[in-house]
Amino acid sequence: MQRRHFIQNSALAMALLAFYKADVFANSSIHRAYQFKALRNDVGIFTEQGGTIAWLNGTSGFVVVDSQFPASAPNVIAELKKLGEKPFKYLLNTHHHGDHTAGNIAFKGMVDHVVAHQNSAINQKLAAEKAKNEDKQLFPDVTFGKGWKAPVGKEKISAYYYGSGHTNGDVVYHFENANIVHVGDLVFNRRFPYIDQANGAHIGNWITALDKIYNQFDKDTIVVTGHSLDPEKVVGDKENVKAFKNYLESLLAFVKTEIQAGKTKEDILKATTIPGAPEWQGDGIARSLTAAYTELGGR
Repeated sequence: MQRRHFIQNSALAMALLAFYKADVFANSSIHRAYQFKALRNDVGIFTEQGGTIAWLNGTSGFVVVDSQFPASAPNVIAELKKLGEKPFKYLLNTHHHGDHTAGNIAFKGMVDHVVAHQNSAINQKLAAEKAKNEDKQLFPDVTFGKGWKAPVGKEKISAYYYGSGHTNGDVVYHFENANIVHVGDLVFNRRFPYIDQANGAHIGNWITALDKIYNQFDKDTIVVTGHSLDPEKVVGDKENVKAFKNYLESLLAFVKTEIQAGKTKEDILKATTIPGAPEWQGDGIARSLTAAYTELGGR
């Protein structure tokens, strides 16, 4: 697969890269023409740079899940405006990482509310304060703990929080009538994940969360994932949730076995695949191995 950095040599792009240096996808996403397509019942997706965006063309207004970057967010806004003159009711953030929230600023003065889990909002604000670029952000004004619900026209949207996973603030958004769920970065489809332990990630609880998600939704549920090794496969069904759970279980089992065998961290990091989940590929296996090693108490 041909890949190249989408961060360009401009002052703005370099500033974004510095701000989101903790987000590995800020400099490794595939640069390609954007795609805007419907899935079912007026719900669709948008892909360009960063995490997958979902959208609702509701009878009473638009809803957008995640916002990518300032350069790409205006493209999804423009495409939605072609569908009619309606207000933007909600911008929903799955978590705080820059490839999902940096584009929030494009919705300033346009969207009624920005919604996120309370931990996600805290993480976003702390990151902005550290980078001293609060003026480049549009922070959530509606936050929640265990869950959140809202009707938008004929659609009903529900948000669910399962505890720490990819970060300590990841949620999924379910468009109930369409039966489409955006799971954000709780699922990386066949692509090595980013495990953000600095912001509360926990592999063991992530596995538990994925089990709950798999059991909560049915075989007809369309599952939108944050990232995929094949960019054309960010949309699938709940079997992708089960497969990623198997990846994380296999990761922990492998690293635990290596530690018990007396292997050093350096030895473990030489692995090029995870036994039991060889279909997970791409860049970044060291991130998974390091996170598992740390979580298991390796020294």
